[in-house]
Amino acid sequence: MIDLFFSDSACAGFKIAQRFGEGEYKKGPLLIGYADGYIPTAEELTAFVQEYEDDWRQAWQEATPLGGNTGDIYGFNLWLCFGDIAEDQPGIKRKQTMERLYGIDPCEGAYQAISECIETANKNLPEIRTRVLAGESLRLWYSHQPEELCGLFWFMDQLERWSAPEVQISIVKLPTWSIDRKGRIVQKRHWGEMDQTEWHRYLALEKPVPRQFLHCCSTHWQTLKKENAPLRVTLNGQLVSAPEDFYDPFIHSEIAQADKVFQEATIVGQIFSKHLCSSDLWITYRIEEMIRTGKLEVVPGTAANTPLLQRSLRKL
Repeated sequence: MIDLFFSDSACAGFKIAQRFGEGEYKKGPLLIGYADGYIPTAEELTAFVQEYEDDWRQAWQEATPLGGNTGDIYGFNLWLCFGDIAEDQPGIKRKQTMERLYGIDPCEGAYQAISECIETANKNLPEIRTRVLAGESLRLWYSHQPEELCGLFWFMDQLERWSAPEVQISIVKLPTWSIDRKGRIVQKRHWGEMDQTEWHRYLALEKPVPRQFLHCCSTHWQTLKKENAPLRVTLNGQLVSAPEDFYDPFIHSEIAQADKVFQEATIVGQIFSKHLCSSDLWITYRIEEMIRTGKLEVVPGTAANTPLLQRSLRKL
């Protein structure tokens, strides 16, 4: 069974879930950050660490390892909801789109990572094609988040052009809500938010793909390719083309409620958490455009090399 995802985080999470809970208990990773400058006391920190370790141990003991091989898991994190999608396979236009977004606040190794992402995608596509046409089953995981929905339609178009047998293809759609292992109702926007203890519970949602569904997805992707808009967004449950400034009203709304001087990261985080935008980089990109056109300004005195999400901005 080949499992296919459309985000790096989902792909990595599923690989962890293959062995999570298997064998002797292993302590989990622990990262501690301090919000708003608050530093906890030694007693508070000890209590937090103990609670975290107890919860991780319980999760390990209750987990159902998925098993399988990591070599059967593929990820395509191509940001297909942004930019030019005229290419049948990831090429120079996809690379340029990804570089344009990363270029607003580049981190070390970002451009090399983009090149490797494109190369890996073009290496994996024929590999998956060979395996599917040889008779292996393929399972695709998606949600209504634009990036995962774009990935689904794009890959269904690949399968349609390969004339892949639909009897070997299945899909798993992320439900709108679910109940976690502690009995709480939770809503997740995409598979990358899935906890390593939860994956096995969603295997029951797997559905076979009828030929009509595969063809419908392929046809819809071809329509989106012809429109080739700056964005693809999820609107009323449907993936549609949208203009570059689609998210601007949400940005303006959050800024209007903020103080005259505000933290850029706060606005970006609020919009990203409320709306189905696939990347906070796009929100940051649009805020940069507002700065460029004189609607906002970086607070004077801010160092030129300050990371974007650590800056304070001012309304004009």
